[in-house]
Amino acid sequence: MNLYGKKVLLRAVEAEDIEMVRQLTNQPDYEKMIVGWTLPLSTKDQKEWYQGFQNTMSTIRFTIETEADGPVGMIGIGEIDWKNGTATGLGMRIAKKEIRTKGLATDAWMTLMRYAFEELRLNRINGSALSYNAASLRVCEKVGFKVEGTQRQAVYKNGEFHDVVMLGCLKEDYEQLLESNHYWEDAN
Repeated sequence: MNLYGKKVLLRAVEAEDIEMVRQLTNQPDYEKMIVGWTLPLSTKDQKEWYQGFQNTMSTIRFTIETEADGPVGMIGIGEIDWKNGTATGLGMRIAKKEIRTKGLATDAWMTLMRYAFEELRLNRINGSALSYNAASLRVCEKVGFKVEGTQRQAVYKNGEFHDVVMLGCLKEDYEQLLESNHYWEDAN
């Protein structure tokens, strides 16, 4: 199923996306901004990942695509708990630096949240960001996430320990956001 935002299309990950995903994974500027960590990823390893990849009842990943630039990034949710109506955001990455400030991240999150809350009937999406990642924290705030706490010195990056900001967005937070910003009213 394709999900249509105002600026992006969220669609299934396809074989032609694997080089873009590999490049995203190997970008040093991303590595220092994400909570997790990655090892260098070869083309062979990326192809093997894709061969074993599938969306499941606990993890759903999408390629972010724009009409002008084609596939530009990834977004998803994981740890889906159907009984309790929760999931964890798997992060959102845009590959090309020159298009990162054009509202694509906000639109990708809003599109994913509409799907999670309105179609999947989830009630909560958990998230996290490094305390120094102002861009991620700004996008999270724009799409309705609330800061719920801080894990002190939880991640080691760039030679030192850093705090991780814990975030959450409830369905009611998303609905209140829509009431105030009318996000989908002028969408197709």
